Amino acid sequence: MRLLPYLLFLAMAACVSSRPQGPYEPPTELERNTHLAEQLTRHAADRIDAMDLDAAEDLLRQALSADLFHGPAHNNLGVVFLQQGKLYEAAQEFEWAKKLLPSAPDPRVNLALTLERAGDEDQATLAWDAALEVAPRCREAQEGRERLAWLQGGVGNRPIE
Repeated sequence: MRLLPYLLFLAMAACVSSRPQGPYEPPTELERNTHLAEQLTRHAADRIDAMDLDAAEDLLRQALSADLFHGPAHNNLGVVFLQQGKLYEAAQEFEWAKKLLPSAPDPRVNLALTLERAGDEDQATLAWDAALEVAPRCREAQEGRERLAWLQGGVGNRPIE
């Protein structure tokens, strides 16, 4: 009879350890397939270059299914959405990419371009500044920030005499 409580304890422990994850629990390292996500993201970049945006989106969604925390896939999915004119979705993906790639200027540059296209110049300025903060020599960020300042009538907007 002493064996029964021990067996019940083992059965309960097995149930707890094999319970499915909830929707807000991040995947474990074993559940992430970063290598596959990298391969799919590279293939999707080729599709973006070929302007096959539907195929690129599909590949990037597969990449994010393999590894939800693969920053380049989020950035590239944002590029697809930006090219499709889905500005809200693009901004969301660039925000993800910013968090996952803290030292990369690309998601910040892309977010600035998205915000400009959406007409939010104040937030676009902050995004350009954020890109320059992580990469002060990023030429695209420098030019984007200067162009926006010129459009706003700021630095560099001098009349011809």
